[in-house]
Amino acid sequence: MKNLTIILGMLCFSGIFAQNNNPVFPGWYADPEGIVFDDQYWIYPTYSAPYDKQVFFDAFSSPDLVNWTKHEKVIDTAAIKWAKRAVWAPSIIKKGNKYYLFFGANDIQSDDELGGIGVAVADDPEGPYKDHLGKPLIGEFHNGAQPIDQFCFRDKDGQYYLYYGGWGHCNVAKLNEDFTGFVPFEDGTIFKEVTPEGYVEGPFMFIKDGKYYFMWSEGGWTGPDYSVAYAIADSPLGPFKRIDKILQQDKDIATGAGHHSVIKHPKDNDYYIVYHRRPLTETDGNSRETCIDVMEFDSNGHIKPVKITKEGVAAHTLK
Repeated sequence: MKNLTIILGMLCFSGIFAQNNNPVFPGWYADPEGIVFDDQYWIYPTYSAPYDKQVFFDAFSSPDLVNWTKHEKVIDTAAIKWAKRAVWAPSIIKKGNKYYLFFGANDIQSDDELGGIGVAVADDPEGPYKDHLGKPLIGEFHNGAQPIDQFCFRDKDGQYYLYYGGWGHCNVAKLNEDFTGFVPFEDGTIFKEVTPEGYVEGPFMFIKDGKYYFMWSEGGWTGPDYSVAYAIADSPLGPFKRIDKILQQDKDIATGAGHHSVIKHPKDNDYYIVYHRRPLTETDGNSRETCIDVMEFDSNGHIKPVKITKEGVAAHTLK
């Protein structure tokens, strides 16, 4: 019996009996934005449901990427009077002592409809968030881009950019100091198209070793072939030349792996990809769950194809 206990302990330590950490929390959630605030990891996802029920955001915090606390309805449409439905793809950033939450709402199909990209503000990561403008920040189509799937990015010089766009077009714009609007580029334009080959939606940007890694989703979000590809550039404005697809379905694990974000541990050189996928047992487009897996790079700085897993990632504290 003593020997059996020792063997079982060794097996557990080796990971053979490792806990399945994907999905990272229960419920149907998609389009997850992962970020670090102080000594906590945070995930802000879309509540994955029919559009008329997508009227709020929950948030989740964790000290170690494994144990998550749910913060219910950090914002809902009661606080955003112009938003009625289809509240999507939150993107959050801290500036000064405030937290700014960007979101898409109403799934507008033309400039004649009210909706688009909004921004809310709070004093704490868990909210409550209040409408920053009382109207959309971007409420019209520019360069063919549907105003959805926004991502706020802070460059190394302190400039904040907003990348966004559906319908196969991606724009970037320079946010002003108080996030109430935009400042023009040197050529006088406000919205500059930076669409790479294969782009559909879900832009994301990070800097590594002085290079700009621009990532996006390809395929249809309700289908099995939803996936993530990327480019590397010397500037936040590109040009972005597609390198490869790095996240996609595994027919033994899950389908529709896409619309992601990336978390880098602030003290270690460890990167994690946060994304949604559809269990093999599900066919409903809204049956999406949030997962985390390890993201690695080769010697040339290229992102290695991500292996999606049921095990997920091991605990990694920020302290």
